[in-house]
Amino acid sequence: MTAQEPFGARLRRAMDERGPLCVGIDPHASLLAEWGLNDDVAGLERFSRTVVEAMADRVAVLKPQSAFFERFGSRGVAVLEKAVEEARAAGALIVMDAKRGDIGSTMAAYAESFLHKDAPLFSDALTVSPYLGYGSLRPAVGLARESGAGLFVLALTSNPEGGEVQHAVRADGRNVGATMLAHLAAENAGERPLGSFGAVVGATLGDLSSYDLEINGPLLAPGIGAQGATPADLPGVFGSAVRNVVPNVSRGVLRHGPDVTALRDAADRFAEEIRAALAAV
Repeated sequence: MTAQEPFGARLRRAMDERGPLCVGIDPHASLLAEWGLNDDVAGLERFSRTVVEAMADRVAVLKPQSAFFERFGSRGVAVLEKAVEEARAAGALIVMDAKRGDIGSTMAAYAESFLHKDAPLFSDALTVSPYLGYGSLRPAVGLARESGAGLFVLALTSNPEGGEVQHAVRADGRNVGATMLAHLAAENAGERPLGSFGAVVGATLGDLSSYDLEINGPLLAPGIGAQGATPADLPGVFGSAVRNVVPNVSRGVLRHGPDVTALRDAADRFAEEIRAALAAV
């Protein structure tokens, strides 16, 4: 397998050229209905194809939520494979939001599904869960390095239940979320211009100055738009690490479909608001 340029370098360039915006591809039933589509494979295909057509040549990152495709079985996965292929061909980076996490050979198989260059669902990066221990992610870390891909590790998520695990304090006095950030900083040490191993950190969490977010890697930030966070909130949440943030907007853009122009306009508005927020730092 021939390695390509590392994900972190490709992401840095894409955000500099296209703006730091990630748009989700989240074809859940309510959005299909809002678009006037049936909750079936045909509706799924129309939805995903429209989002790719509208976004893939202009935004830095597209983030398909795998679960909304998997619920249709093999036909849904086939739609996802096509969306990934077409989006990457148009220049967007793909972060597969699958939140995989397991141990040993099972984790290795999950990694091969999304991070091996010959896999039908090969993605530029994959979201993963470290809550079987960070070391359980080693098969994914190794394959990502080999293929030039990246990972986004769940660290400080925006769901209220997340604190039950992520804020738990270890014997050394550091909580679990901070421990995950430290692991990622170690993975990214010495990488330029940006490491390939990022964290998922919710944009709705408020002041995070007690955490060291300077991990020399990207910070995928869900929660902008429908969940209540705004681009203007980003500097206050992420502080000095804000320029490595990949703000994710899903429903805030997707609700403007199925009109392609309206989708593009919505994405452009968010991108401009994010640029303005970063320019003020």
